[in-house]
Amino acid sequence: MAKIQMNVPVVEMDGDEMTRVIWKMIKEMLLEPYIDLKTEYYDLGLKNRDETDDQITVDAAEATKKYGVAVKCATITPNGQRMEEYDLKEMWKSPNGTIRAILDGTVFRSPIIVEGINPFVRTWKKPITIARHAYGDVYKDVEYRVEGPGKAEMVFTSADGEENRQTILDFQGKGVMLGMHNLDRSIESFARACFNYALDEKQDLWFSTKDTISKQYDHAFKDIFQEIYEAEYEQKFQEAEIEYFYTLIDDAVARVIRSEGGMVWACKNYDGDVMSDMVATAFGSLAMMTSVLASPEGYYEFEAAHGTVTRHYYRHLKGEETSTNSMATLFAWTGALKKRGEIDGIDELIEFADKLEQASIKTIEQGTMTKDLAQLSELADKNIVNTEEFLKAVKQSLETHV
Repeated sequence: MAKIQMNVPVVEMDGDEMTRVIWKMIKEMLLEPYIDLKTEYYDLGLKNRDETDDQITVDAAEATKKYGVAVKCATITPNGQRMEEYDLKEMWKSPNGTIRAILDGTVFRSPIIVEGINPFVRTWKKPITIARHAYGDVYKDVEYRVEGPGKAEMVFTSADGEENRQTILDFQGKGVMLGMHNLDRSIESFARACFNYALDEKQDLWFSTKDTISKQYDHAFKDIFQEIYEAEYEQKFQEAEIEYFYTLIDDAVARVIRSEGGMVWACKNYDGDVMSDMVATAFGSLAMMTSVLASPEGYYEFEAAHGTVTRHYYRHLKGEETSTNSMATLFAWTGALKKRGEIDGIDELIEFADKLEQASIKTIEQGTMTKDLAQLSELADKNIVNTEEFLKAVKQSLETHV
């Protein structure tokens, strides 16, 4: 069979540890035999980020602007232990945070639904999509460790030199503080991305912050969403027979748990980080979650929304067998290929990516799965396989449909 041709490359961002191993397997077993795969490759492994002073991460984000579509493997965000383990020059920031700050946009995360793996929340009948703002907040903060008594102030100096000061606290002893920021234009992009996604999916949109406590910062988010909704989207939502509403985040959590699902839940950056993990785990697994960053300029970055599976990686290095769920990494690739096909008008590429997703889901539903999914599955007959065997089973299922 002739390979599917690509005209424009996808930006490929390789990653770390076990997910890097799976990345290579997916390419060699499930993509390259069927597609004349064109990528512009960037190695975002921690060692290479350290060697390039993290310039490689910036270059990968800029390449995404050039080509429009990227696919990213899971990467390590170093802490003190990782800094020592890898002998790093410094404790580099999250590559995801760097990329999101450059591209600006919204991360949409949805569970991969498979029959036989039911949500832990018994009321949930439909998938819940978390829409996470991808700029600012604690991911772009400035922090300071207070070592003794003193006065902490927040100072803003306008372009014409006018100075505004507010006292944060008169410290009587040691403590910590941080400064966060966000931008109206980024919040506006976030709001429009959420409204458009809800219209595309024909799902209600919920938005939540804590404006009763954060009367300037969070309230700005609430006001901007409401202004844009009333000016640009209210009639469209009425015609689509869907709803937009705002509520406090603690109320939203209670409502979501009691709901049957089926909505888009928009959250600020940190809230979305936490809630997407909660939703993914409650639906079954962090490795059963799709994730795409969509920017207002039309850039897309698809990723596996979980860690690098360190424990499995060190077992793999010892030559031991691992049973690592590869679904989120696989769906990052299929999502990027589908978007590339949509932009370039390559129907074959879209159809192939759809069939690969169906083949992977069918493999699990027929009882062949990795160990983590077997622990969640309610199927009576389960064939627990290792990482490579699962991908081979997906390949076999794919070839019955191609």
